[in-house]
Amino acid sequence: MTTLLFLLLVIAFVLIAIIRYEIHPFLALFGGAIGYGLLVGMDLKMILQSITEGFGGVMGNVGLLILFGVILGTFLEKTGGAMVIAEKVLSWVGEKSINLSLMLSGWVLSIPVFGDSTILMMNPIAKSLSAKSSVSYAATIVAVSLGAMISHSLVPPTPGPIATAGILGADLGLVILYGTFISLLALIPVHFFINRWVSRIPLRPTAVSTTQEVSHQDRPKLVSSLLPILSPLVLIFFASIANYPSQPLGNGTLKDLISFLGSPVIALFIGALLSFTLPKKLDRKLLSATGWLGEALVAAAPVIFITGAGAIFGKMLQNSGIGSSVTTALEGANWGLFLPFLLAFGLKCAQGSTTVAMITTASIVAPLLSPLGLDTDILKVFTTLAIGAGALAISHANDSAFWVVTQLSGMTTKQGNLSHSLGTLIASFSAMAVLYLISLIVV
Repeated sequence: MTTLLFLLLVIAFVLIAIIRYEIHPFLALFGGAIGYGLLVGMDLKMILQSITEGFGGVMGNVGLLILFGVILGTFLEKTGGAMVIAEKVLSWVGEKSINLSLMLSGWVLSIPVFGDSTILMMNPIAKSLSAKSSVSYAATIVAVSLGAMISHSLVPPTPGPIATAGILGADLGLVILYGTFISLLALIPVHFFINRWVSRIPLRPTAVSTTQEVSHQDRPKLVSSLLPILSPLVLIFFASIANYPSQPLGNGTLKDLISFLGSPVIALFIGALLSFTLPKKLDRKLLSATGWLGEALVAAAPVIFITGAGAIFGKMLQNSGIGSSVTTALEGANWGLFLPFLLAFGLKCAQGSTTVAMITTASIVAPLLSPLGLDTDILKVFTTLAIGAGALAISHANDSAFWVVTQLSGMTTKQGNLSHSLGTLIASFSAMAVLYLISLIVV
């Protein structure tokens, strides 16, 4: 019981450090991990070992996944490839279903691109479509934001789900498969909410944005834009099939080749390389330290180091023997997937960052998978997605996405809470409900 109390104390310290004193999550998590080790009386050599094993163990795999995913997204954004995909989705669904088109566009774009960037990129389209129709601007931009946030939390190669799957040891191919299915189903009640509730907010665009964009003739084709995204997803999916216990593809050279190409690191590396074909002319300066590649490295670094600090925290918990404490404390309880969901939900509400909430929750839950009965291969996948569902909500004043939505659209804070914030709550509960129903069938 004392061990659990120390854990709660350290979690409170981490949250206060991040929220109240605006200390970087890396330092807060790293300091919290060491503090926890000292509080529970761990041997000093074991504390050092936990730091080395935790950080080193996650960097070689998860760190590269995050980096390649960010590189892919950066080139899609900078070349206009992301807008090509968005406009094609709009043309497929049609402007008669404006909110559905924008929500699906936000969902697609936020798989490779950061959620805030997706909202910023799609805002001119959301604004224009609202101006050309009677649809509320609040509805169009919230459709983008909620679509983006759902895939941002549930579908790799977005950094949060990649890091969470890596920490928990979940099969990334299955996370992609189930995450895609669950997130799309979660869009249904969200779409209903936008059409029936958010569209009632009387907000009109003041002027159509004149933000500079990549000219149409310089944009890549649709197939070229989709190739860097779909190629790694397909490779990872086929590798999951090849590595299935029944060995449907045999056990020879073909299986080994598919397993190699579909390993997450190689698959995303291939996706990153394919993104280099998107610029009309690949200037070597784009791959320099000051070019687009350099920008991607800068953007990826905080997420990578936060993931590393979270892994140290998790390894410290594991080496402290907290698993046996939790087994005793939860004996007879049946929390299952709801414990990681509620923990991620609370962390997201408290400190605002989806990625930080997911990584922190995964680090805490990883050594507890066995006591919670979540240590099978499929339940590790479902735990990853339960964490993603929890980290969806609630996006409010401490989340940058909330302010991107309200400041771009001119919504008041109250309107933002009644639309974007409430929408993330609905999305979170919807995703968890779908996940729970699937777990009853599959497990």
